[in-house]
Order: sequence, then structure tokens, then C-alpha cells
Amino acid sequence: MLRPRTREAIHNVRASGAHVIVVTGRMFRSTRPYVTEAGLDDPVVCYQGAVVANPVTGEFLRHVPIPRPVALEALDAVIDAGFHVNCYVDDELYVAKETPEARAYASFQHLEIHEVGDLREWLRADPTKLVAVGDPDALDALEDALKPRFRGRLFVSKSLPYFLEFAHPDVSKGAGLAFVAERLGFTREETVAAGDGENDRELLDWAGFGVAVANAHDDILSRADLVVPSVEEEGIALLLEAYLDSLS
Repeated sequence: MLRPRTREAIHNVRASGAHVIVVTGRMFRSTRPYVTEAGLDDPVVCYQGAVVANPVTGEFLRHVPIPRPVALEALDAVIDAGFHVNCYVDDELYVAKETPEARAYASFQHLEIHEVGDLREWLRADPTKLVAVGDPDALDALEDALKPRFRGRLFVSKSLPYFLEFAHPDVSKGAGLAFVAERLGFTREETVAAGDGENDRELLDWAGFGVAVANAHDDILSRADLVVPSVEEEGIALLLEAYLDSLS
């Protein structure tokens, strides 16, 4: 649930005529309730930018999945390294086996889990993304090993310390927002983007003005033009309120 202050700030910014775009690594189905609660009807960027969807109709306006051969190679690498893997097809979550890692991820995002056995044998479609779940330090090592191997073939980034995500190389939050900007008719120079995680690098780099919350990853803090209070202190609500004050 959105906090009342944040909900009101979003409503007031929308009423001023500005667009408020949600850009997230999450699945569309887990993002849509929050967007609906906020009263937003602009396209929403999900799956690190692999999907841009209409939150009202559910239509996918952009979908850039991972080619199946590359996905299978990534599955081999991650599974052989001993990590649990989430696989996303048609906005559903598939796993080989329902593990504690799978349950923790699903409960975090209120998702249904589909257990299918060996993902490599099961996968017949191009998945939207893959996620390795595990110990943050171990995932750092996996990221260091796999980024060079899949350079130019996969976008690889952490969303949270215990989630290492894989997507099509043309996918990023910045690319997703650029798609929305072209569709709605605003420019990067007119855009303020806020983030906290490693997967927000491209988002802040694309926007004309980048904002980090105080509890953001160090790299995001270093890229930001402005740092606002933490998520717990509703820093984004403060940012939106400051924008409204600038109009008066």
C-alpha cells in the first residue's frame, strides 16, 4: 500500500499536467496494483525495461525478451554455479522447484509460483527475464564472472543485493523510459528520474536530472544530481512536493 502522503503527492503532480512514470524491475502483474492505487494511467516500465505496459488495459506496448538459446546458456551457468533461478514467461513466475528462495521472492512480490522441474528442459519460449537468487556476496562474484561472458548478449544487473537479473542486451530502465518518452512526447531534458538500486544506473544516466534516495546504492548516490531522504522518510513524496512548489 502507498502511504497517504506519497499518494497525495503523486495525485497533485498529475493534476499539474506532468507525467508520473513508474519504472521498476518487477513483473507487470505485481506492479499494476500499486499503479492502479496511485491513479496512474501512463505506461508503466517493468522487468528492467523489457516490458512497457498500459496499466489500464494490460496491453504490452513493448516486450523485448531474451532469445531462448542465450537464456538456456545463462540457465546452465547460474544453475551449475548452485543458485536458485526464477524464470519469467508471459508475466508468470516459473521455477524448477519451490525452494525457500522462491517462496521468499514470491511472498515479497505477492506472486504465484509455478513449479516445472528442470527449467532447461521446460523452457520453450523466449523468457522476459531470469533472476538468480542467493547470498549477496556470492551473487557479486557470479556477476563479475558472467558480465564479461555475456557482454553484448545479456543485460546483467542487481536489483536488490540478493537478486541478480538477466535480460536482453537492449533492455534497461533507461531504454524503457526512452520508449515511453517518445510515445508521450517528452524529452530527457524535461525528465527527473529517481532511483536507489544498481539497476537504476541507466535510468539516472538517461534523465536530464537524476535523484537518489539517501539509502541508495553508492554508485547511484555518486551519479545523482540530488539526494533526498530515504524511502522510510518518504523522500520521493518530498521530491514531488518540491516540484509542485517550484511551479507556484
